[in-house]
Amino acid sequence: MAVRRVRFTFPEDLIKEPVIYLLGKEFAVITNVRMADVDEHTGWVVLELEGEAAEIERGLAWAQGRGVRVDSVSGDVVEG
Repeated sequence: MAVRRVRFTFPEDLIKEPVIYLLGKEFAVITNVRMADVDEHTGWVVLELEGEAAEIERGLAWAQGRGVRVDSVSGDVVEG
């Protein structure tokens, strides 16, 4: 079981889409929201993802393919 912390920044057209829910469902990854700032036009969320390392990577690639910006998080610092 792997754990990875990332920050998702959503473009306006995806802010109302269930991206985090679908990530968990489609890739068998547990998604724990640690911090978030979301409104109807923009938003970001810091996630702690748990699951098989390969599934986490596939899920992150899927989210990026949808238009989500994905940055690594180290402790409380966003890298990117």
